[in-house]
Amino acid sequence: MTAVNLTSATQSSRKPADAPTQVDEAQLRQDLAAAFRLAEYHDWHESIANHFSAAASEDGRTILLNPRWKHFSSIRASDLLKLHVDDPTVMERDDAPDPSAWSIHGGVHSTVPHARVLLHCHPTYATTLCTLEDPVIQPIDQVTARYYNRITYDNHFGGIATEASEGLRIAGVFGNHSVMMMGNHGVSVAAETVAEAFDNLYHLERAARTMVLAYSTGKPLKLMSPEMAESVALEWESYSDSAMAHFEEMKRVLDRTDTSWRD
Repeated sequence: MTAVNLTSATQSSRKPADAPTQVDEAQLRQDLAAAFRLAEYHDWHESIANHFSAAASEDGRTILLNPRWKHFSSIRASDLLKLHVDDPTVMERDDAPDPSAWSIHGGVHSTVPHARVLLHCHPTYATTLCTLEDPVIQPIDQVTARYYNRITYDNHFGGIATEASEGLRIAGVFGNHSVMMMGNHGVSVAAETVAEAFDNLYHLERAARTMVLAYSTGKPLKLMSPEMAESVALEWESYSDSAMAHFEEMKRVLDRTDTSWRD
């Protein structure tokens, strides 16, 4: 497994030097650790697999990533690996990350500038949709409508993503989207902050659950009109502050029983 290498075309898509993103690494570590614990809390995790990452440098090329084969329920802020996406020796380290984690997250962070945070997992209902011939989340209530025309669908499963080429292929599908439904696989959610990524993943799984339950009735779906669905989706975009509040409230939920994620 080799580190992801960039092409000149990819390098041209980096965040402009005149628009730096200040990083408080200590806070970022705590937020990402909280996201792992909350994924376990909501049962989005899968054994000791799946992976979350966040850019820990202004240029987005140094990232934090969970260590290999550590359960989400035990991850602490200090456990997170600090890696550089252009380092060819990452997979030679004694504490090398999981190959699929490095492939996907190295690929996305090196080529998708808006993905400063990337949450990749296999939550039950969203993954169920990803196994269908038609995995599209239809606008049948206000949560599903949040994703109207706002998801990219990757229908070309390339196996367990252990090679850099597969990570770059996945990154290429992202485009300017923040949510990817990965056929026969799972989901990936990108955002500027951990809070926004967590909130998006939370509502994505809720939307998928509604779709699966609606399908299970065997009755026809009652779809919103395109105009109404787009209107609802735009309303969601005006509620960005709620993502921050949601995440802060959920961190308080964690603290009621265990504060070790902050360590």
